[in-house]
Amino acid sequence: MSQIPEIISAIIIFMILVSGATGFIGRVLIRQLTENGYRVKVLLRPSPRTPRLPKGVPVEVAVVSLADTRGLRAAMSDVDTVFHLASAESQGRNANLFATDIQGSENLANAAADAGVKRFVFLSHIGAARASGYPVFKAKGIAEENIKRSGVPYTILRSSLVFGPEDHFTTTLVKLLRLSPFIFPVPSGGRTVLQPLWVEDLVTCMLWSLEKPETLNQTIEIGGIEYFTLREIIETIMAVTKKRRYLLTLSPITLRALTVTLESSIPNYSVSSFWLDYLAVNRTCSVDSMSRIFNLMPARFSYRLEYLIRKPWYGRILDSVRTRSGPLLSRIQKSLRSRFAR
Repeated sequence: MSQIPEIISAIIIFMILVSGATGFIGRVLIRQLTENGYRVKVLLRPSPRTPRLPKGVPVEVAVVSLADTRGLRAAMSDVDTVFHLASAESQGRNANLFATDIQGSENLANAAADAGVKRFVFLSHIGAARASGYPVFKAKGIAEENIKRSGVPYTILRSSLVFGPEDHFTTTLVKLLRLSPFIFPVPSGGRTVLQPLWVEDLVTCMLWSLEKPETLNQTIEIGGIEYFTLREIIETIMAVTKKRRYLLTLSPITLRALTVTLESSIPNYSVSSFWLDYLAVNRTCSVDSMSRIFNLMPARFSYRLEYLIRKPWYGRILDSVRTRSGPLLSRIQKSLRSRFAR
């Protein structure tokens, strides 16, 4: 009986810190964490903008920059596990990969090591390497080395291209298809081989890695259950969205020059040169990696694309009304229940 208070105390103190929680993967992660009963603290960089966190999800917040080593050490209070997802790659030409992905990852890993964190889970990319000629993969490779050197117990998950609602892959392709009335440029004929991974499957593996001692201090590559060329992926998305375009082959150099020009002249342009890096090289691993390591069968790519189908205008208005009125309706229902209960 004397052990019960100690067990209860350990449960109360146990907490998971998440960086990059406002990204599309991060939002899925903190939702799954809270649904599984974990206490969650999100690391948010100082910003005048309201953070895009899932509504109705109870989390603690630590507002601190990845450059603030003292603030990071303070944020580690009561933290048992860290999920590090923060990256500058989605910021396009304004991205500072050194400050966020390299130095920021090193600062966070050192703070976690000093605080005695039991597990540091880092989300990287298949293809990450210091010697890579692509900035994003190079930055991730250096970040992996810094995390290993920090001494914190780690699990590095290298993922293939991740897809899901509000991602930077399929939704970007749909935006580009809408902007291209007749033709759609494809680098090198779309011969790059990819292995799309459903975001919910990725997050499930991240959570399950905590329960698997064999994943400790390991670098693991995971991907979907199917290989596709980029051309096949675009054709699948065109079929789902019913937006047919003629696929025009362009050399990677020409497409990159076109992208840089559009990126610098159009505010909030959907594509950056970093985004093209994802499609420049094959991003694959063994198709049985997820089932073999985590005993999980990945979702098929074509079965999970319903979020790309654009609803008619009246459907979008109804969804907006439901989203805004949801909390109000919930409070009304609770009030009515309490009155009838009396």
